[in-house]
Amino acid sequence: MSALGHTILLQWKLNYRSKEVLIHFYIVPLLFYVFIGNIFVSLNPSSVSSIVYSMSIFGICMGGILGYPYPLVEIFASDIRKAYKAAHIPLGAIVWSHVISGVIHLFLLSMIIYITSPIIFNTSLDLDLAKFMLTSIVLIIANVSIGSVFGLCVKSVSKLSLLTQLVFLPSIMLSGIMFPTSMLPVFFQRLGYILPATWGYSLLTTGDSVGFVVLIGISVVMFGVCWWRVNRV
Repeated sequence: MSALGHTILLQWKLNYRSKEVLIHFYIVPLLFYVFIGNIFVSLNPSSVSSIVYSMSIFGICMGGILGYPYPLVEIFASDIRKAYKAAHIPLGAIVWSHVISGVIHLFLLSMIIYITSPIIFNTSLDLDLAKFMLTSIVLIIANVSIGSVFGLCVKSVSKLSLLTQLVFLPSIMLSGIMFPTSMLPVFFQRLGYILPATWGYSLLTTGDSVGFVVLIGISVVMFGVCWWRVNRV
């Protein structure tokens, strides 16, 4: 346990030194939250009731899908992994330490948005905090599991940037956080249900408990792929 704790702490420090992680986990999501959130509220004052949900999901998707995979690619697509194997450090421990570190970072991001929303948007903190925290954690794990698959399977950073956008952009446009999904054609409404963001937003706004099952199922499948991939490295 002490070795795993040391690995998690090391990964935490490395994440803060990673420009890509810092930008995708904190800087861009928080800037988007402040500026785009204010635009949303100005255009539609009623959106203030869901601004915490939509901005949190945006940040979770950006961090989990776009930023999270970069350190894994740097390790598993280079000779760095050979150094870990030579030191008899299980590659699975590296992945899990990265998962835990990523979940902590994105949970902190969600809580920053939750706590600052009354100051920035004059919202009230009468939201169900326990429900918000639990949903955020489950949604974060689902997005991080997808990011882990990208990080383990993609061989170059240039390809990673393109492939992750194929998941991130639909997550933002089809989940309902930008505009009601009823405005979309039926095909795109149905396509959105394969994405964790759609289920997370539905869970937060409607309380549909099916979302928990779907998000957990996505996480299990994606981490299963990660386990398979690590054993083949």
